[in-house]
Amino acid sequence: MIKRPMRFALGALIATLLYASTGLAASKSEVDAQFRAWLASDLWPEAKSQGISKAVFDQAFSGVTLNFDLPDLVMPGEKPQTPKEQRQSEFGSPGKYFNDKTVNAVTSGGAARAGQYAKILKAVESKYGVPGPIVLAIWGRESGYGSVKIPNNAFAVLGTKAFMATRKDMFRKELVAALQIVEKGYIGVGSMKSSWAGALGQPQFMPTSYLEHAVDFDGDGKRDIWNSVPDTLGSIGHYLAQYGWQRGRDWGYEVNVPQAVSCSLEGPDQGKPFAAWAKLGIARVNGKPFPASETSREGFLLMPAGRHGPAFVVTRNFYVIKEYNMSDLYALFVGHVGDRIANGARGFSVGWGDVGGLYRSDIAGLQKALEKKGYDAGGADGFPGFKTRRSIGDWQTKQGLPATCFPDKDLVKAIR
Repeated sequence: MIKRPMRFALGALIATLLYASTGLAASKSEVDAQFRAWLASDLWPEAKSQGISKAVFDQAFSGVTLNFDLPDLVMPGEKPQTPKEQRQSEFGSPGKYFNDKTVNAVTSGGAARAGQYAKILKAVESKYGVPGPIVLAIWGRESGYGSVKIPNNAFAVLGTKAFMATRKDMFRKELVAALQIVEKGYIGVGSMKSSWAGALGQPQFMPTSYLEHAVDFDGDGKRDIWNSVPDTLGSIGHYLAQYGWQRGRDWGYEVNVPQAVSCSLEGPDQGKPFAAWAKLGIARVNGKPFPASETSREGFLLMPAGRHGPAFVVTRNFYVIKEYNMSDLYALFVGHVGDRIANGARGFSVGWGDVGGLYRSDIAGLQKALEKKGYDAGGADGFPGFKTRRSIGDWQTKQGLPATCFPDKDLVKAIR
C-alpha cells in the first residue's frame, strides 16, 4: 500500500506534467506543493546517494518555501520568456565600473584593515603567496569587508533555483553541495546565508567553491566564511593560489601604447615577453621600467575600452584574479584597488572615454556580423570582451580606419 506522503508526491508530479502539457500556469500555492513533492521524490534520493543524512535534509528544508522574487525563474507550465528589446542602455563606458564612490570606499576600508589584520594577512601571503592588498580588495568588493548584509536562506534560494530556474542543473549541483557543507559540520543550517544568487559568506563563494577552496585559517575546526575574518582572508588566498597565483609577481602595470601599436594585439592568447612589449615602445605611465624579473616573462596587453581608456600590460596573475569573477573589469578593479591599498597609488593616468549608450542587443548584433565576416568575436553575448574588441580593431584597420577596438553607434551601423 502506498503511504500518504508518496501518494502526495506522485499527485503533485502528475499535476506538474499536466500543467506543462496544457500550458496552464499553476498558482504559487500549487507550485509550492510541487516543490515539496520534488524535494521528497527527486532531490532526496540524489542527496542520500551523496551521503546526506535524512536529519540534515529535513532540517535544511524545514519551513523553506519558494522565493518567487528571484530572477530567471520559469513557472511550471510556462516557457522561458524571450527578453523584450531593452528600453534602457545596458552597456556604457567601462569607466562606470570605477566610480569614485566605490573605489574610494573599498580603498579606504582596505587601508584601515591592512593594519588591523596585518598579522593574518602576512600569514596568508606566507602560505599562499597572495599579497594582502589583493585579498583585501576582493573582500571589500565582494561584501564591503563583511558589512553587507547577506540575509537570504541559502536553501530557499538554491532550492528555488534548482526547481525552476533557467539553469536548473547548475543550481541543483550547488544545492547538493550546500547540503554537504552542513553534513560535514562546517556550519549549521541556521547560519547558511547567501546572496540572491546563492553565493555564501563574506568571500561570496558558491557552495561548490566553498567545498573546494574554503579553509579553516583560525584553527577552530570550522570553515566559517560568514563570521571569521581569518577564515575569510585565508579562503580568498587559497582560492587564488589554487588557480595558479604566481608568488612574487604583480598583477600588471598601466602603460602608454603608441598609436603605431595596434590595440588588436590585446588578449591572453597573444602574450609577449615584457622586453618585447617595451621594444614596441610600450612603457609604464609612471616612467619606471618594467621590473627586471619580468623581462623574459610573458605579459599580455589589456585595453578594456580600446583607445577610449587606460591600457595595461598584465601578468598571469591578472587572469587568476579573473577566475574569481569572469570579467576584465572586475579583475582590473581588484588589481587597481590593491595597488591603492598597498602604496597609495592614485587613479588611472588616462580617463575613460564617454563611450557606450548601446543596448546589449546592439553589441550582440555587431558580434554576429563580425563572425559572419570570419572574425572570432567570442560569441554574441552582448558584452564587448577582448575577442570582440580586437576583432573590431582588425576590421577597422582593413577598412583603412583608425583602430579604436571598441563599439559605438556608428560602428554598429557600419559593420552591419
